[in-house]
Amino acid sequence: MSTADAPERAIPTIPGRPPRILLIQAPYYEAVVGGMRRGAEKILTQIGASMDVVDVAGAYELPAALRMAIRRSAEAGTITWDGFLLLGCVVKGETDHYQFICDAVCQGVMDISSETGVPLGFGLLTVENLAQAEARSADDHHNKGGEAVQAVLQQIILARRWGLA
Repeated sequence: MSTADAPERAIPTIPGRPPRILLIQAPYYEAVVGGMRRGAEKILTQIGASMDVVDVAGAYELPAALRMAIRRSAEAGTITWDGFLLLGCVVKGETDHYQFICDAVCQGVMDISSETGVPLGFGLLTVENLAQAEARSADDHHNKGGEAVQAVLQQIILARRWGLA
């Protein structure tokens, strides 16, 4: 499926209080990640949700920051955040570095997600060039930040339905 074929999704109705989301972003490609963040913010604003934002140095640091945030929330004894949103971008270069970073980040996030079951939206662009990243962070319904926030909202709905949040 190409970006042009991506479905337009309705914004979900969240039961209960508006959710609080922690966005962990790797703004190495600031314009791209900023575009994805704005896509997510647009949706969150429409449902009255709030979002805290923290930056990490790069995509490689996303899993560790997620684990720290989950640990912080657990140690607080109350729900600090209802869900987590990760945004970043890795552009393929001339070396194997791209593959190592992408594999490590995706595996790290999947391990944490399946281990903890926290509501999570994962928006890591893994692209051949900046033009592809810019197309996926544009202000339209193809915005991958918007898609990732839709995922975390659906997970929050599920967690609330099952009494986990």
